[in-house]
Amino acid sequence: MASPAHWKKSLPMYATYSRIILAPIFFILFSLDWDWSLAGKWAATIFILASISDWLDGHWARKYDSVTQLGQLMDPVADKILVLCALIVLLDLERIDASLVAILLARDIYIGGIRSTAAVQQVVIPAHFSGKLKTFVQMLSIPLIFLNEPIGPIDVFIIGYYGLWISVALSLYSGLIYTARYYRCTE
Repeated sequence: MASPAHWKKSLPMYATYSRIILAPIFFILFSLDWDWSLAGKWAATIFILASISDWLDGHWARKYDSVTQLGQLMDPVADKILVLCALIVLLDLERIDASLVAILLARDIYIGGIRSTAAVQQVVIPAHFSGKLKTFVQMLSIPLIFLNEPIGPIDVFIIGYYGLWISVALSLYSGLIYTARYYRCTE
């Protein structure tokens, strides 16, 4: 079987970079003179599309045998940029608590430091399931907060809000796991 064309091997990185490119759009949407409902629907849609690209980059990397160290390092960075831009907008709109954002940001900076140290030592620490679950919960919760409208009897804002707090717990847990893995890999 012939190897995939070069452009197919590039698809995972295109998907990763698309999340970085889409992230600033949240600031633009809520700076326009739109009502919350319209801006929220657009923001939720864009966030969902960007979240799908997170799945796509992994799928394409495995399918086209194009898993790279750059991809392994940039995938979580793109996730963090997307999530943090959305959280900063939601914080500015007073939809979420500053403590939530502070905890997630502090954990991400801490893990970034460990990743940088590991990279210097030429060690790549694979993601743990708890970190992937944290990202998945965030990717579900944030659009619900952007929507901010009930769907029938379901208050999607409340589900999204508490979902983000669950992601904080998962974030702290996965940070502990990642730290332990770093020390195991570098002993």
